[in-house]
Amino acid sequence: MPELAIRFKKKSDGSAALSCTRADGSVTWQRQEGRLGAFFPLHDLTHLAVESVLGLRRAFYGLLAEGWDITTFGQTDGRENLPHEALFAELVVGYFDLERRMNERATAADMNDRARAYFADKNLPAPPFELTDAEVDEIRSVRDGYFAQWRALAGGDTLELPFDRATQTGRRLVG
Repeated sequence: MPELAIRFKKKSDGSAALSCTRADGSVTWQRQEGRLGAFFPLHDLTHLAVESVLGLRRAFYGLLAEGWDITTFGQTDGRENLPHEALFAELVVGYFDLERRMNERATAADMNDRARAYFADKNLPAPPFELTDAEVDEIRSVRDGYFAQWRALAGGDTLELPFDRATQTGRRLVG
């Protein structure tokens, strides 16, 4: 069993549910109803692509594997307590969400500039590396594969994907 079994359930009414089962059998989950049911599966699949390609171990899925509850990420004080790596992942995923919404592709340089500006504005140390165009392209490719799997699901079906920090293929970690 992977460190985290991630399950996206597509409901026939357009809503969705995300559940994550840890290796110890414990589960964290969240319903995604209404417009959230259309947005969050794609957002969360983008997280999986970003974290897998970059080899991030303490971002959204890594923290869930550690025992964090999904609801923590929606709380204001929960975001303030995110590790630097998780905050970086949230920014990168947000950039991909924005480009999906605007139908305009950002370059790695654009994303790096935005990340540096964000961290400087918050008086936080900048990420210790920069995204490359190859990584951005790979994230898009992996994400698009997940999106295709999600879109192919019929209402009532579930997409299950593994996450295991020990097998991350990314070339480096943040911080």
